[in-house]
Amino acid sequence: MTERDGSEPLRPSDHVDGAADTGVNSPALGVVGWLRWGWRQLTSMRTALVLLLLLAIAAVPGSIFPQRMANPNGVTQWQRDNPDLFPILDGMQLFDVYMSAWFSAIYILLFVSLVGCILPRTKHHWKALRSRPPRTPARLSRLDDHLAQRIDGHPDDAKHAIDLAEAQLRASGYRVERYDDRRGWSVSAERGYLRETGNLVFHASLVGVLLAVGIGGGFAYTGQRVVIEGQTVVNALVDYSSMNRGRFVSDGALSPYAMRLNSFDVTYQPWGTSGAGQAGDFAANVTVREPDGGTSDGAVRVNHPLEVAGERVYLLGNGYAPTITVRDADGTTVYSESVPFLPQDANLTSLGVVKIADGLPEQLGMLGFLYPTQQKLSTGAFTSVYGDLINPVLTLNVYSGDLGIDEGVPRSVYELDPSGMTQLTGGDTGTESIELAPGETADLPNGLGTVTFEDETPAGADRAQVGLTESVKRFASLQTHRDGSAIFVLGFAILMVLGLLTALFVPRRRVWVKATPDGDGAIDLEYAALARGDDPTLAAAIEQLRAKHLDSLEK
Repeated sequence: MTERDGSEPLRPSDHVDGAADTGVNSPALGVVGWLRWGWRQLTSMRTALVLLLLLAIAAVPGSIFPQRMANPNGVTQWQRDNPDLFPILDGMQLFDVYMSAWFSAIYILLFVSLVGCILPRTKHHWKALRSRPPRTPARLSRLDDHLAQRIDGHPDDAKHAIDLAEAQLRASGYRVERYDDRRGWSVSAERGYLRETGNLVFHASLVGVLLAVGIGGGFAYTGQRVVIEGQTVVNALVDYSSMNRGRFVSDGALSPYAMRLNSFDVTYQPWGTSGAGQAGDFAANVTVREPDGGTSDGAVRVNHPLEVAGERVYLLGNGYAPTITVRDADGTTVYSESVPFLPQDANLTSLGVVKIADGLPEQLGMLGFLYPTQQKLSTGAFTSVYGDLINPVLTLNVYSGDLGIDEGVPRSVYELDPSGMTQLTGGDTGTESIELAPGETADLPNGLGTVTFEDETPAGADRAQVGLTESVKRFASLQTHRDGSAIFVLGFAILMVLGLLTALFVPRRRVWVKATPDGDGAIDLEYAALARGDDPTLAAAIEQLRAKHLDSLEK
């Protein structure tokens, strides 16, 4: 080609240079076009995977910062410790992660993306299931997995060979279709649609899990409380230390019943044995009273929750709750309660707090340690060497001053803030901490009164036999949980696993068998296969089909 009209050589006269201003412009998408483009981007599987990853990342702050629904006291404490940073993080809804606008947006977008992916694919898959297997290609030899065999026979024998191949393929689970013409006889077969079915089941089950968690979580609730031996609690919001409930759970949604902790039994490995001091079985023995007056006994054990009125009661922890009585200088009782002491080590060295706001000349706080089996270290400090009550000792450090409970700010019953108080015993005060055994009484500093460590041994019990094992009450930390969506989540999770396994291990393939008479008393047999995706066993499968087919022809 030669240069004409100023154009460059070796280029046609109608060549358009993309860099030149030719006036060719792409049409504007418009509002509908942009919406269609956005919808296609949202409903792509790539976007769904990105949103799933974002959802996992967005849940991380919920495990870092205390959440108002689950731990309102923790949020208050965080605000008190970080007054400058709290308003910023609260504005970002980091203390209400799972109800925040951004978490909900990711959740909803993921749901819409998955539904938008599944529906078109389901429609296409349903259409493919109802369609016929494709026609036999004219040149099967072009396929990679192709085998040929020449046998003696007439045209009727060729038709018979295809009849046998059709029967064998149908028996192997293939969908088959005959395509006979004047050039020869052939059968087209395919299988592996279950692979796409499993894929769709997996993604549909993922949507089911999202729905079950999203909707079912609105009707679920979880509450924690501490119950002391002999104490009866009612299944009402006011009796819980903390309650995490869904947005659809009303104040009267809890099942009405009462529960009494009769006893808390623990077994310990005895001295001189392997693992001495280790706790064995835990059992919180309770009596449940229904509104109609009926009662039933049961036990809550570790990993063995108790079913009560559609709720599950779990055992989370346990410890000692010594009964402490405080009397003023005139001998009048101003405080007498069983106080849960939180275990600090495996031998149940426990820490507890007593707060007395009224009844004494000034507010009093006591920080106590309970040693179930007290022993003195070489440093002079006390410790517990065994979890059971063999030599129980209670020590108390006394503080006087403002407890900070009159300011309207919630305070944890397990913490004592001594910043605005005066320490009267222990530490650098020059006055030793108060030490008490069960049944003993000691004077409080400055003539404020007395404190008694009550002995809870049952009346009439033989102390020589029981020793001190029943002298201090125990408490159980119980969690009540109700979630009707759990069975649905489990069902969808099982379907997800089954769908994923099916999508991974079921091969999708097409197979053809063709018989063509050559007119010289011979028949050309061809076997070919094509995989939809990776199928490392395809070559072996087509070889097995040929061997089985030829074997049936010889019979």
